[in-house]
Amino acid sequence: MWGGRFADGPSAVMREINASIPFDKRLWRQDIAGSKAHARMLKAQGIVGAEDADRILEGLDAIEKEYEAGGLVENLALEDIHMHVEARLAELIGPAAGRLHTARSRNDQVAIDFRLWVRDAVDAIDAGLAAFQRALLTRAEEHAATIMPGFTHLQVAQPVTLGHHLMAYFEMAKRDRSRFADARARMNESPLGAAALAGTSFQLDREATATALGFARPTANSLDSVSDRDFALEFLSAAAMTGLHLSRLAEEIVIWASQPYGFISLPDAFSTGSSIMPQKRNPDAAELVRGHSGRLLGAFQALAVTMKGLPLAYSKDMQDDKEPAFQAYDTLALCLAAMTGMVETLTFNTDRMRAAAAGGFSTATDLADWLVRVAGVPFREAHHITGRAVKAAEDAGVPLPDLPLATLTAIDARIDDRVYEVLSVEASVASRTSFGGTAPDGVRARIADARREIG
Repeated sequence: MWGGRFADGPSAVMREINASIPFDKRLWRQDIAGSKAHARMLKAQGIVGAEDADRILEGLDAIEKEYEAGGLVENLALEDIHMHVEARLAELIGPAAGRLHTARSRNDQVAIDFRLWVRDAVDAIDAGLAAFQRALLTRAEEHAATIMPGFTHLQVAQPVTLGHHLMAYFEMAKRDRSRFADARARMNESPLGAAALAGTSFQLDREATATALGFARPTANSLDSVSDRDFALEFLSAAAMTGLHLSRLAEEIVIWASQPYGFISLPDAFSTGSSIMPQKRNPDAAELVRGHSGRLLGAFQALAVTMKGLPLAYSKDMQDDKEPAFQAYDTLALCLAAMTGMVETLTFNTDRMRAAAAGGFSTATDLADWLVRVAGVPFREAHHITGRAVKAAEDAGVPLPDLPLATLTAIDARIDDRVYEVLSVEASVASRTSFGGTAPDGVRARIADARREIG
């Protein structure tokens, strides 16, 4: 490959550290697609004769079929996927294969291959996120009026509906999809034709290759074209954020499945048993999703550290860009599938949820709001009055709605029997009608809008 410049071949150690074929072989589809687009452009521009270009295209078709059927045979001496394809092409069609690399470097070749792969990965993750959202919508609609405790500091705060709680994760997934969409729009430029770093003296039609590969336009600067890995970093950043959101839901599933909570029953398909305790049902899938989110954060960190000190243009360090992206994609795709399956199959113990929502004096804020709205009490004063009522209920060992009216009026004479209309958990959630609130009608309206948003 190196021609006359080197008299001796690389050492065995050099061959091993230099070779990327063990992992970049998964770029073979993108490499062949980029090579076909390049060959057709070379033919159209008259840079390569029609006969040789047609033989190149036929050879690439044959390699594509071979790899599709049985994969490729790795050879560390050929270093990477690009040289594997080129060497096999030479075996199939002879010297004409050498014309394919006209006006192209491995620098812009790897840039186009990797960008195509990341774009495909974004599309696949977006589909997974859409499936996750649909699962959330189905369960949220089912439980639009199911009452559960809302927490702050993991303490019972106010009653909410389970549907509202699940829709919070829908909104997170919506933002995740928007981040991937933004990243896709920015990466949708073709670096093919930038050559090694300076462009080329051949009269290429970069617009044609960009269009053939589905890009919006060619990149505008040849140095940046081969140096840029922002597209991979943005993919990894969006993947890390998505993993963070999945991890938060996974943590709640772990908590809710514990016996002290008992909010959910885990399906057999997403839980395991114990090797010694036959009664155990462990939330292993959720725990693994929670754990795997760390890998996603690590993948972004790994590539960011690799790129932060590199001068323009290409450096061999950039060979380390692919493994974090590949691993992050595999991890996130698996986590999305697992979390979607769990959401679809969890059994919610709604009686247990409602009982927990009624504990902890969760409608105290409703009493304070009633004092403001009905009795005209300033909120800070209403807050103090309500605190005294909570203390009285705590001392009596009863929930706030069961506190006798005489006790309440003794605390403040402005309280009358109408207050009981707001002290139940059902009344509490029904009253939260502000936009984005937990009232069941509002939750159902948001679900309807969300279905239209995702199609």
